[in-house]
Amino acid sequence: MVASTSIAASAWYEVKSPRDTIRVTGSATKRIESDLIEWDSTIRHTATRQADAYREVRKDVETTVAYLEKQGIAKEDIRVSSASVYAYYELEYEQVGTEAVSHNRLAGYSAQQTITVTSKEVELVERVSREVSALLDQDIPIESSTPQYHYTGLEELKVEMLAAAAADARERADEILASAGDAHRGSLIDTHMGVININPANSSATSWEGNNDKSSLHKDIITIVHVTYEVE
Repeated sequence: MVASTSIAASAWYEVKSPRDTIRVTGSATKRIESDLIEWDSTIRHTATRQADAYREVRKDVETTVAYLEKQGIAKEDIRVSSASVYAYYELEYEQVGTEAVSHNRLAGYSAQQTITVTSKEVELVERVSREVSALLDQDIPIESSTPQYHYTGLEELKVEMLAAAAADARERADEILASAGDAHRGSLIDTHMGVININPANSSATSWEGNNDKSSLHKDIITIVHVTYEVE
């Protein structure tokens, strides 16, 4: 069930002959911890010959993969992309008579490969991502990206959270009608799901499309439901 719930609700009467209605907005919030991590690192080399650039990248990728496995990352959690190699040019100027004419000169080739780790061993991969700079001491030009964090049970949790938000809205409607006197909540007329925001922990940011944070290990999932009841 929901560990911590916050309710933001508003209500008003809509007089629609022959019945009155009350529309209530309820929200529910729950803290979750990511159970899947995805981390990319890229190795890039340049050389005057295409084959040399590719050879250096391949050698360093093999060394890096061996390092990751030695740190405890499972081989099946490591994926290496295809190598990409492209030529790069430098702009040169040549004096022709009284004019300086520019042209591109082939300067060399750049090759790169990306190593992606996708694992449920979140703490392990998080630690290795911080320590991978040790490969720089071996003259491996590794570029490490910030890990992305995911929660694999999100779809099931959304259903639970929407039910909690609907329950909050129902309770809020009862409270408002009780304070109004003899009015009581009647039949459910309409339910409308609002956006679902997944934010870094302790953030209440919202957006029209809904947020989906991937930068934080701990996140808050916030669901909103708009409910309309008949008033008796």
